[in-house]
Amino acid sequence: MEENSYPQKLLAEVLGTAVLVFIGVGSVPATAIVGGGAPFTMAQLGIISLAFATAVIGMAYAIGHISGCHINPAVTLALAATRNMPWRDVPGYVVAQVVGAVLGALAIVGVLGHKAVDAGLGIAAYGSGVGAGQAFFAEAVGTFILTLVVFGAVDRRAAGGFAGLAIGFAVFAVIIPVAPATGSSINPARTLGPMITGELFGGTVHWSQLPVYLLAEVVGAVAAGTLHTALKARPAAAVVQVSEPVSEGVAS
Repeated sequence: MEENSYPQKLLAEVLGTAVLVFIGVGSVPATAIVGGGAPFTMAQLGIISLAFATAVIGMAYAIGHISGCHINPAVTLALAATRNMPWRDVPGYVVAQVVGAVLGALAIVGVLGHKAVDAGLGIAAYGSGVGAGQAFFAEAVGTFILTLVVFGAVDRRAAGGFAGLAIGFAVFAVIIPVAPATGSSINPARTLGPMITGELFGGTVHWSQLPVYLLAEVVGAVAAGTLHTALKARPAAAVVQVSEPVSEGVAS
């Protein structure tokens, strides 16, 4: 199989993250505009979750074979921390993902107008009823579950062809319980992109909350990657020698 060039991979990550933010994050102000404000009903939350899920599924099959479709800096860092991708590739991936997130958020404003900004632009934030500790825990748990599914779904021993569906539906499932606490960002690029764009257009941005989101998401992702690596490792005594070596591990 031909290997795509590093610039091609970065462009794919820009595109994939932009689509994720445009469709997933864009569904939040779109729902508020059409449905008439917040808090969201469970039905509205379901539609938002489905938008994120379908964006992830679509991009997984569109660019997964090019860049791995990380579209999430926390997943990229977890892959590097578990030696499933070289650290030298991480800065480019993270920058590409954040650029894509900003472009996706700008596209939301371009399509929905300033009403999207007035409706919050889908900027992740936790309210006065949720403390920093609770928000950290919610984002860490949500990102942990998502990343664990990512690692398991792309493992060479997993059923082939279903990674995109598994990851997309994991996103759908995680958003349902986590969104009422933090908006369920579970993705540093998804956190940053709307914040940067919201600031440009005069929206309300709680920058003081950003470290909580970023740290929780990275911690959750790296913990999940580390756990999956430990779970799939087999003791040397249990390894059966075969005539040809078997390659296994998480595909980046």
